[in-house]
Amino acid sequence: MQVKYLFPKEVGAVIKKVQKSRFEIYIIGGAVRDILMGRQISNWDFATNTTPSQILKIFPKAFYNNKFGTVGVETPLGIFEITTFRKEGKYADFRHPGKVEWGKTIDQDLARRDFTINAMALRLSSPARSKPILELIDPFAGQKDLGEKIVRAVGDPSKRFSEDALRLIRAVRIATELKFLIEEKTFAAIQANGELIKNISGERIRDELFKILASQFPADGLILLRNSRISEQILPELEKCFGVEQASPGRHHIWDVGTHSFKSLEFCPSKDPLVRFATLIHDIGKPEVAGTGSAGEITFYNHEVVGAGIARKISDRFHLSKKQRVKLVTLVRWHQFTVDEATTAAAARRFIRRVGIKNIADMIDLRMGDRLGGGLKEATSWRLKRFLKLVDQELHPPFSVTDLAIDGRNVMKILEIGPGPAVGEILNQLFEEVLEDRKKNSKEYLLKRLEEIKNQKLAS
Repeated sequence: MQVKYLFPKEVGAVIKKVQKSRFEIYIIGGAVRDILMGRQISNWDFATNTTPSQILKIFPKAFYNNKFGTVGVETPLGIFEITTFRKEGKYADFRHPGKVEWGKTIDQDLARRDFTINAMALRLSSPARSKPILELIDPFAGQKDLGEKIVRAVGDPSKRFSEDALRLIRAVRIATELKFLIEEKTFAAIQANGELIKNISGERIRDELFKILASQFPADGLILLRNSRISEQILPELEKCFGVEQASPGRHHIWDVGTHSFKSLEFCPSKDPLVRFATLIHDIGKPEVAGTGSAGEITFYNHEVVGAGIARKISDRFHLSKKQRVKLVTLVRWHQFTVDEATTAAAARRFIRRVGIKNIADMIDLRMGDRLGGGLKEATSWRLKRFLKLVDQELHPPFSVTDLAIDGRNVMKILEIGPGPAVGEILNQLFEEVLEDRKKNSKEYLLKRLEEIKNQKLAS
């Protein structure tokens, strides 16, 4: 099959340079899938029958610092990765091949890939950039699966997942991002091999999880992750939340803690995957503190404190940065802030101090997801709106004389007068000027005005 696509000149330059050296080169991976789907392409990867040492001769400024046959070529569009054909081999650690063996054909190289929609290649058969003709190589019917919106493993799915266990969560991530279904046998193999994910490092799992959280429908991705039995391996603390009931007289919750967590994620307005993750796990401490009150009501005293400790452990397991860890723990720890008609400005100041100014908007997004995820009809209440108004007033208090860039000491020093009503009168005079033009609220300008006032008084 031929494909017409006007690719960037940088891509054409790399292809033609390799072809000019009489070697084969193919566009592979997600770029092929995105070309066929008409999506924007962020990464360009290539496969070739030449070796890394030969690629370095073609691109002298390229770099090669791995043992998997991938050479990086820097371009204005970013780094293009060119990898020598490889063939199937034994995997030693459920992630990387124990021995890298070069392949001879593109079909051999595609046969070792994860999913059919990623096991396609494009070869430039027409050098004219104005109307480039690309030939599609598709030995595993990836284009058909693409049309049917299916994620299917190449060959034996259990073998694919035992080779590289990261593919277990990658399947869920790709299906979530593309809004595809996972093919039945592939999905069954994910469920059967779920424990293999424990062989993958926390940071690689985190990267895939956060891509799911950053997708258009993150809650759907988490449901798929749970149904595939992967979430119980990577987030066992979250799995414990399912079945923990919280519906109780006088409370708005209608779902168990686990379902509420997923619903909260679904309704969280933030696009930030870390804030979405905090929303997902904000009640993760509830199973440990669940109890019953004197009136028979369900209680979760101090669940936010316990949850913060659990969030800290999860942060360590996923190797979050210090900045990410602090933010995640802060959002979980203080999400249970109280808002009612008796809330004071002092309470708003405590909230700001605990949460931090930069986290306030994110905390409110979490709270909105929490409310809607608990069964309430509105994202905010009049009490929450009143509280936010108090917070805003503390962050942006009304402009007053005390906000001037000078004070009474400056007035007394320049005008050579003592304390008294005259000092306040002059400050109020200057305040009226600044109120008309805030740019005048600078120490330099106001001191100059004091000198002018002094001279006027001396002249009179």
